[in-house]
Amino acid sequence: MSTTAMTSFDEVYGLPDPRGYFTRLQPYAYQTPAHAQPVFRALAGELPAGRRTVLDVCCSYGINAALLNHELTLDDLYAHYTSEAAARLSTAELIDRDREFYAERRRPDAVPVIGLDVSGPAVSYALAVGLLEEGYAQDLEASEPEEGLRRSAPGVGLITVTGGTSFLTGRTFARLLTAVGRPVPVAAFVLRTHDYRDIARCLESYGLRVERAGSTSPQRRFTDPEEQRLATAAVTALGEDPAGKEAAGWFHTRLHLARPRPGAQPLPEARS
Repeated sequence: MSTTAMTSFDEVYGLPDPRGYFTRLQPYAYQTPAHAQPVFRALAGELPAGRRTVLDVCCSYGINAALLNHELTLDDLYAHYTSEAAARLSTAELIDRDREFYAERRRPDAVPVIGLDVSGPAVSYALAVGLLEEGYAQDLEASEPEEGLRRSAPGVGLITVTGGTSFLTGRTFARLLTAVGRPVPVAAFVLRTHDYRDIARCLESYGLRVERAGSTSPQRRFTDPEEQRLATAAVTALGEDPAGKEAAGWFHTRLHLARPRPGAQPLPEARS
């Protein structure tokens, strides 16, 4: 499925804070970070000392970092950012409030998170409120990692992504794994409308093997019948059955986990 066949939400990623993001996506029940939360926590808990940093690709406003490292749910974040109290604040006031909001909910097993996204405002917000230790507004489809990212990459033990694989190729992951300097797990929640084989081949060339979860998780509701029609056609063309999923009105994702030694442990389960 071409990314142009999906409704664009690009406008919410260029805002100075995440209120527009949550307000825009809430009617469509966007929920992939919630399904990923237990998976990313389980994988982060397995990281060895000295390599506990998580690199979140397409990090936007630091949603995955918020859910990984804090006693929060995605529903909590929807409520927090769509409230009347939040609407009355300036961005500067919201940042001040959010520093305290996240600090009070920080988990004792929190791990450092590096964020990568093409949106400078989103990355800047996530840094300002303490969700990211480092953040880089860069498109690795177009250029090599900048110096700061190259310097920090060897400490990365896990690469995560919940949204964005439809816009990426193996080029981004090749550049990241080259910078890391060794094969590390890559946990990606991939839309069923997207052919992940190009990225999987790239990961395999770096010594990883990709396992696909058997079950899927809803991503969001379709915005209109045309988006549903195109998604259903794309899923069918990839050999998947849309019944009960896309045919029922939802995009669905599947966990693809690339590991150096797959099969030693079962795939962590996404939240249903």
